Amino acid sequence: MKRRSFLPLVAAALTLTAVTPALAEYPERPIEMIVPWGAGGGTDAVGRIFAQMLQQELGKPVNVVNRTGGSGVVGHTAISRARPDGYTIGVVTIEIDMMHWQGLTQLTHEDFDFLAMVNADPGGLMVAEDAPWKTAAELRDAMKSEAPGTLKASGTGQGGIWHLNMLGWMLSEDIPLQNVAWVPSQGASAGLTDMVAGGVQLVPSSLAEGRALIDAGRVRALASMSDEPQAMFPDAPPLKEATGSDWKLSVWRTIAAPKGMPDDVRAKLTAAIQKAYESKEYQDFMTERGFGLRWAGPEDTTRIVAEDDATLGAIMKEAGLAK
Repeated sequence: MKRRSFLPLVAAALTLTAVTPALAEYPERPIEMIVPWGAGGGTDAVGRIFAQMLQQELGKPVNVVNRTGGSGVVGHTAISRARPDGYTIGVVTIEIDMMHWQGLTQLTHEDFDFLAMVNADPGGLMVAEDAPWKTAAELRDAMKSEAPGTLKASGTGQGGIWHLNMLGWMLSEDIPLQNVAWVPSQGASAGLTDMVAGGVQLVPSSLAEGRALIDAGRVRALASMSDEPQAMFPDAPPLKEATGSDWKLSVWRTIAAPKGMPDDVRAKLTAAIQKAYESKEYQDFMTERGFGLRWAGPEDTTRIVAEDDATLGAIMKEAGLAK
């Protein structure tokens, strides 16, 4: 009797011994990286190069899946609702701090575990090369003195990130929001094209998006919404230096996961993400394409995202864009 009762205990111990190494072998299968925006765009490019670097670090395929729709709601929701086992991660963008204020979803940044920030592109101020304003201070003064609606700006849809960037700057300079009319466009590229053609006078998007036209001498960069000058645009001083405004804004891309990952999986994934970020391939890719490099670990990323959520929400409420 004693011998028979002892055997199941031995079998159970052997089973646990066999299972334990398997649990420590994350990842055991391919990982899916969800990109909430379409193929060919900036977020897709960052997601794909990062997936490639992460695959090298983890030794398993990292497959990019574009889940588009609903102004980013579809893809972000898919990330948040995935199983929190480390096999589904995604690129969460600054729109997560906007869409719930717009009434598009109940989803917020609190529905994710942020693992790292891997890219940030500061906003900027750009005018056509033949514009009468040579500095950001001159443009600010014109925005204050011209009749409401005389000056027009573009670079994204109504209530989009670059629209909010302009409104945030205007609020920081005590410029009445109605003084500048916003012309919706399908992104910064379309806004810049319209500006060069004379349709609008200002595009407050990232300077990286205007790089080709700046290099071609058709667009003038007046300032950067960053703490320090951007190396690629040395003639565009930080806004604080240019006008005295404390306004800063960057559009960022983070790597995030559903809430509730096991600590050991989270630690291994976060370490691999940092190594991927620090790789020469990733650094060169981002620099050559004009993407801003910015690293922040889990805690700092979570703090930055939460602060931007509060800032953008306040602007949208002030502008009557929040629902």
